[in-house]
Amino acid sequence: MNKIMKAVSITMVLVLMTLMVAACSKKEPGDAGKAAGAKKNVKLDFVWFSDGNEGEIMKGIIKDYEAKNTNIKINMIEVPFKDLNTKLKTMIAGGQPPALARVTTDLGAFANQAVDLSQNSGGLDSFTGQFLDSLKPFYVVNGKAVAAPMDVTANGLIYNKTLFDKAGVKVPTSPDNVWTWDEFSAALKQVMDKGGAKYGLVWDYTPQRWSTLLYQFGGSMMSQDGAKATINNEAGVQAAEYFKKLHTDGIAPTSVWLGGENPNNLFRTGTVAAHFAGNWMISNYKDITNFEWGVTYMPKGKVRSSVPGGKFAMAFKNSGVEKEATDFINYISSKEVNSKFTQEALFLSPRKDSAKLDYAFGKDMMEVFSNELNNTVPAAAEDWSRQTVVPKFSNDLKTTISEIVAGKSTAQAGLDKIAGLIDKAIKDEKRGQP
Repeated sequence: MNKIMKAVSITMVLVLMTLMVAACSKKEPGDAGKAAGAKKNVKLDFVWFSDGNEGEIMKGIIKDYEAKNTNIKINMIEVPFKDLNTKLKTMIAGGQPPALARVTTDLGAFANQAVDLSQNSGGLDSFTGQFLDSLKPFYVVNGKAVAAPMDVTANGLIYNKTLFDKAGVKVPTSPDNVWTWDEFSAALKQVMDKGGAKYGLVWDYTPQRWSTLLYQFGGSMMSQDGAKATINNEAGVQAAEYFKKLHTDGIAPTSVWLGGENPNNLFRTGTVAAHFAGNWMISNYKDITNFEWGVTYMPKGKVRSSVPGGKFAMAFKNSGVEKEATDFINYISSKEVNSKFTQEALFLSPRKDSAKLDYAFGKDMMEVFSNELNNTVPAAAEDWSRQTVVPKFSNDLKTTISEIVAGKSTAQAGLDKIAGLIDKAIKDEKRGQP
């Protein structure tokens, strides 16, 4: 009996071992795919803010990308713009950075946490060569491409065509025959005298928009290496004095820079000859029906120049999906996809090969703004890309320009004061002080 039980036990053990081997060798669904190199399923968190309809456009682009890359799921985390930096800082500090984020020119705060996008894109020159040169100082930090441009903004000149036509004033139709500032001022006076314009020019109440004049007069806020202030040199003083002259001559109303009146609302009344603004106003003014309007080339000082700005896409280190995030950024910054995004959102493309897009509205006007960017001096981007320094004096600059316009300060004295603030901000940054 014991021999029989022993034989049965041995048989049962052999059967169990056979079953276990068979179970271990059984392939789970998808194992063959994994062995063949199938891609793992990945979720990319994409922190995003919207100014208009561009969020919905991006959702459509994401849907197309997911259809082509079935292992990728992109999760848009939409936040108000005012909460963007706080959201990113919180996620990074908590050890859970997002895969991606849409950021502004204030991207330097996250440069150390950003993936170098040029590493898998043929190198830095190859990567940056796709985009407008004027944007490079914003997203290239310490020799690394810490973000990719998604759209670009430019300052320019919107004019009331109805008033100009009534006055018999022809605007420049080619970059080869732009006005000088004195010629432009004379033209505005004629539109006021013969066209019935109440004001010749409204100018956005921002230091960034004012600085366009600074660069056109050959000036800059800081030296090329960012080591010292230059805003108070001869060119800067001339720019501030000319800005004051526009007001004292009655061409520009003091109500904007001294009273806070909205230049957008003033232009909409149809009583203002021109608005010195940004390209985004093309979309804003689409609904104007009480007069005809258009975009013409800005006048020049010593040189032509605009001031670039824009939005960027950034991928973050330590997300665990750096490769997939970089691939997606390469996709949305490609000619085909970026052209779709910027064209449908009425944005300017940052790509060199997409200066002319088939916009549903304002195609010719957008091309004028693109031309302004193509003729922008390097100092404009070099200055405004230094976002660890600029916020420390920009509000004071705006206030000081207002004081110069009001006659409370000379241009030299006012800009000397700002130069002192700039130099202090530069020194504080070098010491690591906030």
